[in-house]
Amino acid sequence: MGHGASRLRRIVHEVAKFGAVGGVGVLVNLVVFNLVRHTTDLQVVRASVIATVVAIVFNYVGFRYFTYRDRDKSRRTREMTLFLLFSAIGLVIENGVLYAATYGFGWNTPLQNNVFKFLGIGIATLFRFWSYRSWVFRALPAPETPASPAPALQNEQAVPPKTKQQVP
Repeated sequence: MGHGASRLRRIVHEVAKFGAVGGVGVLVNLVVFNLVRHTTDLQVVRASVIATVVAIVFNYVGFRYFTYRDRDKSRRTREMTLFLLFSAIGLVIENGVLYAATYGFGWNTPLQNNVFKFLGIGIATLFRFWSYRSWVFRALPAPETPASPAPALQNEQAVPPKTKQQVP
């Protein structure tokens, strides 16, 4: 199997793990959103922001300790800062879709809120996947393979030079 197939397999495996954590994160997001929405008087986008923040915390733990557990852990402060930055951008994307639907188009029924919340999560997820794998959870450098001896040394070591026999 070639190098390309191995790389594709790793990416598919990574996408599956990202999807597993993200799928549970979507459920957490939607459950918290609907719970806050139906038990408080908060406006729809405020309830959504709270749900998104709860999901972000859940997702960080899942990504760090499941999806990207084999990635570089040496700079946690940098990792957390970038994770929060890109998560905040994702939060704006996700809730911007819900805001536009609710206040721009007047689609404000519970079903419409959930549809546009879910659509916003989907769009933001594409951004998050790219940014998390590219910037936050950096791959460790490939281990170096030992260099083989120089060709000149290989020839010298292989066969000792022949000597002339002296005639008596």
